[in-house]
Amino acid sequence: MVYIRLRKKVTAHAGKILRLRDVAQVIADEPYATVREIPVYEPDFKEGNLAVLDLIDVVRRIRSAFPGLDVRSIGPAQVIIELQAERIRPRLWWVAGVWLLLFVGSALAIMNFHTDVSMREVHERIYYLMTGQHVHEPLVLQIPYSLGIGIGMIVFFNHLFKRRLNDEPSPLELEMYLYQEHLDQYVIEHEKQKERTQS
Repeated sequence: MVYIRLRKKVTAHAGKILRLRDVAQVIADEPYATVREIPVYEPDFKEGNLAVLDLIDVVRRIRSAFPGLDVRSIGPAQVIIELQAERIRPRLWWVAGVWLLLFVGSALAIMNFHTDVSMREVHERIYYLMTGQHVHEPLVLQIPYSLGIGIGMIVFFNHLFKRRLNDEPSPLELEMYLYQEHLDQYVIEHEKQKERTQS
């Protein structure tokens, strides 16, 4: 008897044959330990950069190599295979250009927001209410407010450069996780529909 649990998602490079151990966790008795080495999928970029391997295909390959083997499955019924090309290091000018674009864009967004809500007048009014003096640049309020924006962003995103502040995921990480889950579910359903139309 052999127990297999397909992984949710694996990455592969074109030309590298994926074996059962690459796409699933496998528990097998000693005589059948070589079941982990059964080839189950050969990635090819002609099919696109995403493919879905179904549990039925995996069991079929195991049964063809070990006809009398009892295969039990636990967990998901499909594994998504993401094909990755060789990584190319980004050029320095490209990284600097993207960084500059994001920096200027976010700075303009913050400045436009503050203009829309009349933040300068609000600071002037708060300063007048607290001190009774009219000042056009109440730095005693503006400097802490500006520092607070930066500290608030660090706390909100739960990162200071590459260091995490705590183990709790940030709202951005949660949104990215949900997006990836929906994307994976879509890929599985889309592949099922393609198989139905082809058969």
